[in-house]
Amino acid sequence: MTQAEGERGRVQDHAGEHLAKLAHMANQIGDFFKSYPEAEAVAAIANHINQFWTKRMREEFRTGFEKDASALSPLVRKARAKIRPASSG
Repeated sequence: MTQAEGERGRVQDHAGEHLAKLAHMANQIGDFFKSYPEAEAVAAIANHINQFWTKRMREEFRTGFEKDASALSPLVRKARAKIRPASSG
């Protein structure tokens, strides 16, 4: 393995760990709201993330789970579509 390949692997590992942390945090928020009616829970999860996560975190969350959102709970998967992009306030 070349040094560049090793660097790429470490960067990918770090990115994967970061996405796993975002998924964990989002799922914790989802767990809090899971007793609410579904539509209310989805809106509350998205609202919490939009209010309290940084633009960077929101964008990483939106793009990081585009292809595979299996790490997210069903409520969080639905709320993901309501997360504001980083270009919005």
